[in-house]
Amino acid sequence: MPISTHRLQISMPGNSQMHNLTSHLREAISQSGLTAGVATVFVKHTTASVMIIEDEPGIRADTVRFWNRLIPADPQLEHNTRNHGEDNGHSHLRGQLQGPSVTIPFVEADPTLGTWQQLVLIDFDTRARTRELVIQIIGE
Repeated sequence: MPISTHRLQISMPGNSQMHNLTSHLREAISQSGLTAGVATVFVKHTTASVMIIEDEPGIRADTVRFWNRLIPADPQLEHNTRNHGEDNGHSHLRGQLQGPSVTIPFVEADPTLGTWQQLVLIDFDTRARTRELVIQIIGE
């Protein structure tokens, strides 16, 4: 089966901000020339994740509130106390829990996302960073 790999970099401000990746996914599938298969979107960082949400302001705010309650910032986390100057232990834990990738099938060169589903990058880190992503497409 043919494989098509696409890379992209996105500047993110951190602090659980999100960036919609759906158009990047659609473009990568289109450029691949493949019509059916699966696309995996992977972020190459331990303090960021890729996920599917209904991308609207209320869900974005609720998602940030959820992560702040589930894994709050804590200066006493071992990562922070063992690594001089680090304050992002909670960012790593959030990334571990959410995960670095999603796989989405596509048919007729179109991702099979539901009506309200959107693909987003969430940056859990405590400062701005440029995030590297890989979109790998396998299909026919």
